Amino acid sequence: MRRARKKCTAIILAAGQGKRMGGKVQKQYLELLGHPILYYSLAAFQDSPLIDSMLLVTGAAEIPYVQQEIVEKYHFSKVRAVVEGGTERYASVWKGLQALENEMTEEEKDGYVFIHDGVRPFVHEEILSRAFDAVEKYHACVIGMPSKDTVKLADEEGFVAVTPARSLVWSIQTPQVFDFRLAYQAYAQLEKSGRSDVTDDAMIVEAFTETKVRLVEGSYENIKITTPEDLKIAEAFLKRR
Repeated sequence: MRRARKKCTAIILAAGQGKRMGGKVQKQYLELLGHPILYYSLAAFQDSPLIDSMLLVTGAAEIPYVQQEIVEKYHFSKVRAVVEGGTERYASVWKGLQALENEMTEEEKDGYVFIHDGVRPFVHEEILSRAFDAVEKYHACVIGMPSKDTVKLADEEGFVAVTPARSLVWSIQTPQVFDFRLAYQAYAQLEKSGRSDVTDDAMIVEAFTETKVRLVEGSYENIKITTPEDLKIAEAFLKRR
C-alpha cells in the first residue's frame, strides 16, 4: 500500500522593489507577453499536483492589487493568503513562515515548504518533481545548475584568492525546499542571532541546523528577472514555447 504524500505548501516571494529594473512598476508586476511576471510563477504552482496551497508575500501597499488583479482575476485558488513582506528577502520568508505556522494544521507542519522567487517565471513541473523527490529523501534541497563559467573568489583588495574547481560550482535558483519545521526552526534561530548577511534559505539552514542541503538540477531557463535585459530573454523563452 502506497503511503500518503506529505502536504506541500509554497511561499511565493513578490515583495521586492526591483531597483535594478528601473521604472515605476515593480518588476514582478511588469507585463510579459500579456500577463504580469508573477502570474507565470503562480500558475506553475497552481497547476502542479504536488502543491496543496500557496502563501503569497508582497508589499503592504500592493496587497489589495495582488488579491484582486492577480489572485482573483486568474483564479489562483491555491493561494490561501496574501501577506506583507519585509525589507529584505529573508525577512519576507520569515514573515511567510510565521503566517503559515499560525494557521497550518499539524499535518501541514509535518510536510514541506517550497520557497520560490516570484520573478522566476520559468519554473516547471519537472523541477518541482525533482525537488519533491529530493526533499523526501534529504529534508533540504535547493534547485540550481552547474556553473558554465570559471568562478574566482576575490580577496578584500580585489585580487584572486581562490579558483574553485568548476565541476563543484553551482549557480543557485529557486525553489528551495525543506521540511517545514526545519525551515521554521532555522529562521527562528536566525531571528535570535540578529544576523543579516544571509542571501538565501539554504544558507540559513546550513548555518543554524545540522541538516545538509542537497543540490538538485533545475534549468538554465529558470532565470530570475532582475534587469531589462532579463526581460528580453524571458520574452524570447516564452515565444519559443
